[in-house]
Amino acid sequence: MPIPEEHCFSNASLCSYFHRKKKMSQKQMKEAFVSNHNGTSVLEVTQGLCLPAFCILCRGLLIILSQHLCYSHTWRTRFFTDFVFLIVPLVATLTILSSFVLLEHLAVIILGAGLFYQIYCRRTCCARMPVQKILEKFLKIGIESEYVPAISCFRVINSAFTAIAILAVDFPLFPRRFAKTELYGTGAMDFGVGGFIFGTAMVCPEVRRKYTDGSRFYYLTKSLYSVWPLVFLGVGRLVIIKSIGYQEHLTEYGVHWNFFFTLIVVKLLTSLLLSIFPLNKSWIMAISIIVLYQLALDFTPLKRLILYGTDGRGTRIGLLNANREGIISTLGYVAIHMAGVQTGSYMLKKRSHVKDWVEGTYHILLTAISLFISLYIVQVNVEVVSRRMANLAFCIWIIASSLILLSSLLLCDIILSFAKFLIKGAIVPCSWKPIQLSATNKKHSESLVSKAERKEPSLCLITAMNRNQLIFFLLSNITTGLINLLVDTLHSSTLWALIVLNLYMFTNCLIIYVLHLQDKTIKFW
Repeated sequence: MPIPEEHCFSNASLCSYFHRKKKMSQKQMKEAFVSNHNGTSVLEVTQGLCLPAFCILCRGLLIILSQHLCYSHTWRTRFFTDFVFLIVPLVATLTILSSFVLLEHLAVIILGAGLFYQIYCRRTCCARMPVQKILEKFLKIGIESEYVPAISCFRVINSAFTAIAILAVDFPLFPRRFAKTELYGTGAMDFGVGGFIFGTAMVCPEVRRKYTDGSRFYYLTKSLYSVWPLVFLGVGRLVIIKSIGYQEHLTEYGVHWNFFFTLIVVKLLTSLLLSIFPLNKSWIMAISIIVLYQLALDFTPLKRLILYGTDGRGTRIGLLNANREGIISTLGYVAIHMAGVQTGSYMLKKRSHVKDWVEGTYHILLTAISLFISLYIVQVNVEVVSRRMANLAFCIWIIASSLILLSSLLLCDIILSFAKFLIKGAIVPCSWKPIQLSATNKKHSESLVSKAERKEPSLCLITAMNRNQLIFFLLSNITTGLINLLVDTLHSSTLWALIVLNLYMFTNCLIIYVLHLQDKTIKFW
């Protein structure tokens, strides 16, 4: 499929680009290729983020229908189904279909509507009831789940998106407007780090009440111990990158800083804050931190320090100057983390009926819309989004985008639960299990799913990636580095780039999937 000229480099423009850079080394050319970009619109990024939620819904509806039609599922067919519905659309959205996201949405919605119609026509529950009565009965049933599937899907979508983007950005096929912005703007890749921190915060030990016993000192000690793998990974990445001369985007974090060091500082600072302040006041801390940080950017020399260093000429001499972007922007990520903690606490509140989750989804969606309105006001009157500084507008954008994705996933989960309600005994991994609550005693409830579902191992790529998310992230970084060292990405054709990207994701996903089938969870602590 041809790619619009305004979004990707044509052959002529590529020749011109490389002619201008002919005196550069391969490393410098790759660094220049991913630098000095201004991003795209907030709307386009939001459209791309929401697409995987509807793809996951279609995948669930297809599984329900195939089970009802008595088609058997092996781990190979289930892996292939998950890969086609979760990974392939993301690869296409970030490459050849980047200008046709709305058409992708339309195609997925039509497919989902068709699958749902077939399920409704073949329903085994409430076969002779009118639609209104069926909906009333559905809203009264309960949801049985040890976790919220939308949170797992959120984390997996962000991981898959990041894994694709970090390699795709090195190919001409990848639209430059999706790359990380240099100073101001919203690129699709700018969401990756903020979304990762937000997703991690929703399932952090504080939200899961993992450390309920012991003193605050014991809690802080546990938090300090838990970051040592990140220290190892951060130092290891730094040593490897510097030793092999791998390309770097200097203004992203600085000379020595990287994402792992940001995670370490965020983890330690947020653990300290949550040991002092109540968990349900996390939103107050988030607002306070980001507002004070933005005031410091506007009324102190802090912004000038980030952009130009202590001498005003962009010096990189000294630890602070060398890593000023990574060190100072950590404050913005701390605010994002605290907002994620508040969201996770709200998501994990006990809700006994479907109607309670409908109400919760509505509140999250309303909050997201309110934040997008706030984002517009802040960008007009204060400052536009800057990932480099992680300013107020950036934090609002990350939180709003995360909530809109989360609400989309919750909505799709509710629709999928309704489909499972219509077909008794339907089994869909990483989804809610509808139960019929007893009118006399809610502690004893009649499950609408078979006992086999409780014992059957989950053949699910989403569960596998969520289970070993750090390993998937490391594997993606390692394979990205190897491909960049072995393949001339800058001169790759569209077809070759698509083949490499899909094989790269297929290999990474298959390794993680096999680990899951072997019941292996790899942790370093």
